[in-house]
Amino acid sequence: MIKEGFMYIAVLVFIAALLINLPKIFKGKYAQKFFNFAPPIVLIYLGLMVLSTLNLWDLAATKETYGAFKNPLLYAMLFIMLLRCDLRKIIKLGPKMLIGFFSATISIGLGFVVSYAIMHGILGEGAWKSLGALCGSWMGGGGNMLAIQAALHVDEGAMAYALVMDSICATLYVMFLLWVIGFSKQFNKWTKADTKVIDEVGIALEAEAKANTKPLTWQNIAILLGSGLLVSAVTQKLGGMIAEKLTFFDAATWTVLIVTVLGVALAMTPFGKLKGTEEISNVLLYIVIALIASRANLAEVGDAPWWLLAGLIILVFHVVIMLILAKLLKLDIFTCAVASLANIGGTATAPVLAGTYSSALVPVGIIMALLGYVVGTGGGLVVARLMSIFG
Repeated sequence: MIKEGFMYIAVLVFIAALLINLPKIFKGKYAQKFFNFAPPIVLIYLGLMVLSTLNLWDLAATKETYGAFKNPLLYAMLFIMLLRCDLRKIIKLGPKMLIGFFSATISIGLGFVVSYAIMHGILGEGAWKSLGALCGSWMGGGGNMLAIQAALHVDEGAMAYALVMDSICATLYVMFLLWVIGFSKQFNKWTKADTKVIDEVGIALEAEAKANTKPLTWQNIAILLGSGLLVSAVTQKLGGMIAEKLTFFDAATWTVLIVTVLGVALAMTPFGKLKGTEEISNVLLYIVIALIASRANLAEVGDAPWWLLAGLIILVFHVVIMLILAKLLKLDIFTCAVASLANIGGTATAPVLAGTYSSALVPVGIIMALLGYVVGTGGGLVVARLMSIFG
C-alpha cells in the first residue's frame, strides 16, 4: 500500500500517461471500436477508482498530498485552457445554455423530492434535512450545502450518510458523463439539435489556434507552465482574502472567478497566442481527472446502501427528465451534460467536462457552474421543505 505522497502522485501520473497512450499502442479495428466506446478519459476514471478500492494507496495517508496538488493544478489548468478562449465568440452561444442549466436544476430538485417520497420510510426520521443540504450542493456547491446545513440545524453526524452518497454517486455520475460525451453525434442526431452555433464557435477557436504555425518550443512550455502555477498560487491567496470580506462566495469560487478573468483577459493579448496552451492544458486535465478518481472508494457502497439507492433514483430521474427535455427542446449533448455537471459537480468538474468536449469552451462550464452558487441555497431550502411534507 502506497503511503508516501510523492509515490502516490508519481503512480497516478504514470497510470494516466499509460492509459492515454493505449489508442496509439493498439491500433487494430476492434481496439479502435473499444476506445470509441471507452475512451482513455473514462479508463482513467474507472481504472483509478478500482485501484483505490483495492487500496493500492492509503486514502488517509495521501489525503494531504491530494489536497496540496488537486486544486492548484486545477486552477493552473483552467488558466492555461482559458488562454485559448475568445469570449467574444463564446457569447454567440446564446440563451440555450441557460435553458439547459435551469432544466438541470429543476429536474435535480424534483429528483430529490421523488426519491425521498419513495425512500423516506427507510432513510430514517428527519433525513429530509440532510438531503436538503445535499440538494444545495448538487444545485450549486459546498458553500450552499453548509448554508442549508446551518439553516436547518443539521449536525455532522446526520450528514454522514448523505456525504457518502454524495461521494459515490457524484463520482460515478462524472464518469458516466465523461463516457456519454463521446456519443455526441448520435445524441444530437436523436434530438435533432442544431449544433451549428456551438460547432462554429468551437471550429473558429480551434482554427485560430491551428493558424498559429510557430513551432512548440521548450521555452514556451516553461513560461506557460510557470505562469499557470504562479497564477494558481497567487489567486488562491487572493481568493482566500476576498472570501473573508465577501462571504457570499467561498474561497474556491473567488479563486475560479479571478483565474477566469485573468485567463480571458490575457487570451486577447499576444500572451494568449503562445504555442503550447493546448498541449500543457491537456496534460494537466488528465492529471486532475486522475487525482479526482483516485479518491473514490467503491467499498464505501456497503456502508449506506439505502442512501446510495436514493442517490441513484435522483440521478436516474434527472437523466430521464433531461432526455425528455432534450428531445422536446432539441438540446445538444454539450448543453445537457455541462448543465447537469455544472449543478452536481460545480466549478471543480464542469470546466473539466467542457474541456473534454472542446478546450475552447471551458468558460461556458465555469459560467454555468457559477450560476449554481446563485440558486443553490434557495433551491435546496425549497426542496427540503417539499420533502418535509413526507415526514
